[in-house]
Amino acid sequence: MSGLHNLKSFQGSKHSKKRIGRGNGSGHGTYSTKGNKGQKARSGGQMAARFEGGQTPLVKRIPKLKGFRNPNSTRYQAVNVSSLNQFENGDTVDVVSLFEKKLIQNKNMPIKILGNGELTKKLTVKTDRVVPAARAKIEGAKGEVVELTKKTKPEAK
Repeated sequence: MSGLHNLKSFQGSKHSKKRIGRGNGSGHGTYSTKGNKGQKARSGGQMAARFEGGQTPLVKRIPKLKGFRNPNSTRYQAVNVSSLNQFENGDTVDVVSLFEKKLIQNKNMPIKILGNGELTKKLTVKTDRVVPAARAKIEGAKGEVVELTKKTKPEAK
């Protein structure tokens, strides 16, 4: 039975270290595998990993801006529940009515109803997203929430 004490390495898997600068008989003498002259032939002559041969380095080509904006994220226009008290009892709140009351600035951006404040009117709210707290407050005031259907990606085959 084999054990750790009698394991052997495979043939050719172990190599002796290349000993440079030990005379011409070793095959690595004179220039010690460094070629003739130049920065890389001298002691301390290694270049930084980011060196690109003298062209403007990548770190300097990239703009010095902080942060990151995900191009695939969805930016919503936020409307608080307390703002919906501007509507009359039994009204339907949708993109057009929110735009007319100047609660949103853009008809084409999606809308999210947030749960800040209280609602005293019975409303039917048609919007893209509603946070759970806002949904509870709208339904608590005998209102109704209709989330518009989200565009889904086609399934992969």
